[in-house]
Amino acid sequence: MTKEEILHLGTLSRMRLSDAEAEKLKGEIDSILDYIGQVNELVDDGHLEKKVGLVHNVFRDDEVTNEPGSYSGALTAAFPEREGNYLKVKKILNPDS
Repeated sequence: MTKEEILHLGTLSRMRLSDAEAEKLKGEIDSILDYIGQVNELVDDGHLEKKVGLVHNVFRDDEVTNEPGSYSGALTAAFPEREGNYLKVKKILNPDS
């Protein structure tokens, strides 16, 4: 990849890259692409086989494992300001109403 292509990729990803960073990335990207090429060659030559194992979803019962309220006291005690059992925060939306 050229430095200009790397700078263009930086622009597309909304990253500002200096010329020095682009030069550094040029070597890194080239080595990454070389490695991916080596892996693809192994797969294409049949040395590695693409397999998908047994696919299944693992679900567990949704059950409460602690006593209700056992942690809420410690949490609400750590609030800088609270209103009842709720954390009180500064209003930022529609502050005039």
